[in-house]
Amino acid sequence: MSDQEELPKIYLLPNLMTAGNLFCGFAAIVRILEGALLRDNGLSPISKFHEAIWLILGACIFDLLDGRLARMGGSESEFGREFDSLADIVSFGVAPALLIYHIVLRDFQQGWLVAFLYLLCGGMRLARFNCIAAKGGSADKDFRGFPIPAAAGVISSVTLSILWLEEGSRELGNWKYLLLTLMLFLSFMMFSRFKYPSFKALNWKTKKSIPRFLVIITLLVFTILNYQWMPAVIFICYLLYGFLRPSLSSRMRGELEDSEEDDEAEKDSTAEA
Repeated sequence: MSDQEELPKIYLLPNLMTAGNLFCGFAAIVRILEGALLRDNGLSPISKFHEAIWLILGACIFDLLDGRLARMGGSESEFGREFDSLADIVSFGVAPALLIYHIVLRDFQQGWLVAFLYLLCGGMRLARFNCIAAKGGSADKDFRGFPIPAAAGVISSVTLSILWLEEGSRELGNWKYLLLTLMLFLSFMMFSRFKYPSFKALNWKTKKSIPRFLVIITLLVFTILNYQWMPAVIFICYLLYGFLRPSLSSRMRGELEDSEEDDEAEKDSTAEA
């Protein structure tokens, strides 16, 4: 086998989105460190922390796009999966851990251990996902454990809402205990066995496309108008869905997730009738 054949396939567009994810994560870390320096010099770091939060949320969007583009173009590859995981550990592991550490955890004795625990569980969750995907498992249908991009979205959006509620205040008061507890809870959830839909089967070729499109546009506009708290609502709803999902009927779950399996089951039942 030649050296040319041994090289992994690298597709431009999906990996460009992953590079955007990595850029946002790195830029967020830079903003967090700048904010920490400002606070050490007696200045307000809030603007830098706000920028970091938006960069982490921007990384979530790039992460959503890279997989979608790869599947649409039939350009999924082992290189893309590994590159995506490396970008994820920076954008959704290191960046949120540093953010919460510099905002609240540094006020707790050994608070850095909580930030490290979050990073450790996130890294282990990504490693488990890659192992399942490499063996041809069901990683594409469901996520086992809360996805690390969603965990970063939860902690970042909740922090954004708290900073908005406490605007003008130099201290977060009792909110810091909420963020500490949330970090611990997300650490557990990322490496738990709760299953979450990946929504990778969603497409625009079903009869539900137009209603779905209108719902998404309405939700997007409402989120933009209420950007201070609406992202937190969306991410928390996804977090809670993992607990409610087992109690839902397969029909209701299929309506919410629009999975290919449920579409095929519906077709089979129609054919039998």
